[in-house]
Amino acid sequence: MTSYFIGIDVGTGSARAGIFGMSGNMVSSARRDIALYRDGPGIAEQASDDIWKAVCASVREAVNAAGLTGEDIGGIGFDATCSLVVIGPNGAPMAVGAHGNDSRNIIVWMDHRATDQARRINETGHKVLGYVGGSISPEMETPKLLWLKENLPETYASAWQFFDLADFLTWRATASLARSICTVTCKWTYLAHERRWDDGYFRQVGLGDLAEQGFARIGIEIVPGGSALSRGLTAEAAADLALNPSTPVGAGLIDAHAGGLGSVGARGGKGSVTTRMAYVFGTSACTMASSVEPIFIPGVWGPYHSAMIPGLWLSEGGQSGAGAAIDQLISFHPAAAGEALEVASSQGLSVPNLLADMAAACVSTYSEAVHLAKGLVVVPEFLGNRSPHADPHARAVISGLGMERGLDNLVSLYVAGVLGLGYGLRQVIAASRTQGATIDALALSGGAGQHPLVRQLLADCTGLPLLISREPEPVLLGAAMLGATAANAFADLEAAMEAMSSVGESVEPATGKIAKLHDRRFAAFEALQKSAASVRHILNGEA
Repeated sequence: MTSYFIGIDVGTGSARAGIFGMSGNMVSSARRDIALYRDGPGIAEQASDDIWKAVCASVREAVNAAGLTGEDIGGIGFDATCSLVVIGPNGAPMAVGAHGNDSRNIIVWMDHRATDQARRINETGHKVLGYVGGSISPEMETPKLLWLKENLPETYASAWQFFDLADFLTWRATASLARSICTVTCKWTYLAHERRWDDGYFRQVGLGDLAEQGFARIGIEIVPGGSALSRGLTAEAAADLALNPSTPVGAGLIDAHAGGLGSVGARGGKGSVTTRMAYVFGTSACTMASSVEPIFIPGVWGPYHSAMIPGLWLSEGGQSGAGAAIDQLISFHPAAAGEALEVASSQGLSVPNLLADMAAACVSTYSEAVHLAKGLVVVPEFLGNRSPHADPHARAVISGLGMERGLDNLVSLYVAGVLGLGYGLRQVIAASRTQGATIDALALSGGAGQHPLVRQLLADCTGLPLLISREPEPVLLGAAMLGATAANAFADLEAAMEAMSSVGESVEPATGKIAKLHDRRFAAFEALQKSAASVRHILNGEA
C-alpha cells in the first residue's frame, strides 16, 4: 500500500501542499502565492483558475522535493477558506463584480459586500439562524448569494454551480459535485443533524429559486469530510498535478476546520477532543470546540453536527482579522515602513516576526512581555467582531497613543495588538463556558502563531494551557488526514487523527502578578470595546 498522503491548503494569500507519512510526519512541502483583488472597502475577490494553478505547482514541487512519484501517493485531501466560487455553463468562471472580469469568480470569505443582505436575513428571525449563533454573518454564503441575485442578476441566473472553495477544488480534481458536510453546514445553513436544507428559509430570505431547483446549484449530495469522491483524480486533474489518475480524493474541509482536525485529537497533553478548543491563528482566527450534545452560544456559530469530527457537534467562533489585524495595526506606525522594514529585510524576517524577536530580547521570560505594552490597549477589530458579539460594524480602536515614533514604541504597539487578540479569544471562551461548554486547553495551529512569544502571550491572556502539535503544520496535516481516510489507510477519520497527530509542547499560562495584570488589562480592553460601540451609536444617531 502506498504510504504517503498529500494535504492541500488554500488560504487567503497562498496555496500550500504538504506530504505526510502514515504517522503524520511531514516529508516535504511547497507553496505558491495567489492573487487577491481589493477594489474598494469590503471587497475581496480571487480567481479559481489562478488558485488551481497554484495548487498544481505546489503539489508538483512537494512531490519532487520528497523524491516521490505518483505511485507513492495514496490519497489527497483539500481544505480552503470559506469563499464563494461561481461557475457558469461548461464549468467556466463567471465574474462576481461589476468589472465583468470572468476570471475573478470568487467572493472571498473576508468580503463584506453583503452586510446589508445579512442584516435583512437576520431580521427574518428564521429558526435556521439558531444554528449560526443567532445571527448570520456577511462572511457566510447565503448573504453573498443574495447580493449576487440583487446586484448581478444575469450572473446569478445563469450560474451553473455555486461552490464553497473546498468543494470547488474537489470538483476540479474529481468532477464530483458532492459537497462536504463541513462547508454547507457551517456556511450555507444546511441542517446536517436533519440531513436537509430548509426550503422555508431560502424562500423567506429571497433565494426561493434555489429551493425550487431542488438545491441542485448548491448541493444535493452531502458527504462527511474524508469521504472518497467519485473515482478519484480525473485524467485531466492527474495530468495537472503530475499524479496518477484515480488517486483517492477525500471530501474537503474549511481551512480552519482542517487545523482543528490536525490538532484537537493529538495524543498527549491536557484534555480531549471534547474539552480542547482549537485556535487556528492565521490571516483570520477561528475557534472550534466539539461537544457530544449541541450547545447554543449567542454570537458563536453553530452548533453544527459532524462539521469537523463525525458525530460531534461543533461550535465555531473567531476573529475576522488576526494576523491581518496585526499587519494593519503596525502599518500605522511611523517606524513600520522605515526602520522596522529595513531591519526586518536585512534579517530575512517579516516585520511582525522582527517585533516579536525584539520583544523577546527585552525580557527574561516571554510572559513578562506584557509589560512592554505599557499604557497601550488595542481592540483590533478592523473587520468587525465575529464572536462573541457578532457585530460586523465594529471597528478597531487604540488607547494610549503618544508622540513616540521609534522602533521601541512600535514593539509596544505590536505587543498590545497581540494582547488584544488574546483578550478577544478570552471573550469567546467565556461566552462558551457560560452556555455549558467545557474548555480546559487550547490546541494551536496556523502560521501567525508560530513565534514562542506569541504562544505564551495567548496562554497568559486566556489562562489556559496552549498545546502545540508535534508537526509544525497541523492545517496541512488535517487535510492529509482526509486523503488518508479516503484511501482507507485508516478505518475512519477519528482513527487517522489518533495515528497521525500528537502534542509536541504545552505552554502553561502565567500565574500570580502577571495573571492579575492580564485581568486588569482585559477589563480595560472590554471598557474600550464598549466605548467604541457607544461612540459609533452616537455618530449614527442611535444614542
